[in-house]
Amino acid sequence: MRNPSRRQKPFTEINTAPFTDIILVLMAIFMVTTPLVMQSNIQVNLPGSKTGEPHKDARQISVMITSEGLIYLDNKLSSKKTFKAEMAKLHQENPDLEVILFADKMVRFKDIVGMLDIFNELTIKNLNIATRTE
Repeated sequence: MRNPSRRQKPFTEINTAPFTDIILVLMAIFMVTTPLVMQSNIQVNLPGSKTGEPHKDARQISVMITSEGLIYLDNKLSSKKTFKAEMAKLHQENPDLEVILFADKMVRFKDIVGMLDIFNELTIKNLNIATRTE
């Protein structure tokens, strides 16, 4: 039995070791999942290339054309009517803009030529066509 005359002192210290462990685990989870979240959810089946090289620049815009003919400008759906105006605005803000074209291998060549025509009209010189290396 407890001795009523003997009082226990209240516990006033906080153990920070479990808190630190939780923070480190959360940081590891975020570090692993962030690259997965940053990748696009738009499915584009790229054609293969034997000489392709990965390229990353500070200011680049990704243009994606899906097999259904949908156009995405930086992962945002764009219509064929507004695409040229949106690209013109981006090019005006940054004349050294680099465009990477991700076109599904099943996209009609006519649609790709139409895109290249728009880039040429806007005098966009930094254009790369994305492929997957074989």
